[in-house]
Amino acid sequence: MTTRLDDPVGLLDRSLAYTCAQLATVTDDVLDRQTPCAGWRLADLLAHMEDALDAFTEASGGRFTVPVSRIASAQVPAIHDIRMKATALRAAWARPTPGDIVLETVSGRFDLNTPLLVATAALEVAVHGWDVGRATGSAVPLPEEHAAALLPIARAMVTPADRGMRFAAERPVAGDAAASVHLLAFLGRA
Repeated sequence: MTTRLDDPVGLLDRSLAYTCAQLATVTDDVLDRQTPCAGWRLADLLAHMEDALDAFTEASGGRFTVPVSRIASAQVPAIHDIRMKATALRAAWARPTPGDIVLETVSGRFDLNTPLLVATAALEVAVHGWDVGRATGSAVPLPEEHAAALLPIARAMVTPADRGMRFAAERPVAGDAAASVHLLAFLGRA
């Protein structure tokens, strides 16, 4: 299957708008609530989101290092800081990029295609926005058109090797279910 990426920055824009609205529902009294990701409290998810936003912003410069997760850290990032980082991420990808991105991990260096990286950021941002909404009780659904655009990206990016550590097993859904249901079920969310 080929995933067509006509407007990855537009996809990122829509993901950031949705997620920033979900972040507005976070209050101090909900930080210990569980998210749809097993074993993750909202505070853990927010720390992960902050790290991911930093990494995707850094990537706009042509290179980035996979961050060490701060899950179970006592430090909970301020929602204002996360929203500012989301704005910085959008600004970073709005200008021309240097071409393909070099990802540095403990396993080595990998070249990534820029549009695919931006689309992956859009996927991560949107789905974690949905996770935030579920944890806070907001539960605003992902817009259907946006979910339909993200679904082929998820299918291209999430492999069986990702199941268990990064994603739960895919959940069954009816064939005629909405695109958002298919996207979330593919990513192991109910």
